[in-house]
Amino acid sequence: MNWEQIRGNWEKAKGELKVQWSKLTDDDLAKINGERDKLVGRLQELYGVTKEEAESQIDKKS
Repeated sequence: MNWEQIRGNWEKAKGELKVQWSKLTDDDLAKINGERDKLVGRLQELYGVTKEEAESQIDKKS
């Protein structure tokens, strides 16, 4: 699934993202609201990874 599909199916994608990154809260996902850059930033904060690593993890998932 590419990022446009994830954005289009955000309600379904939120559950999958919470499984992948368990530190994400419902509030985090509401703020992210399908925006990839916001997800990257939140993963950096929660998991202490670089922007490149967060993007790589997202690309592997999508």
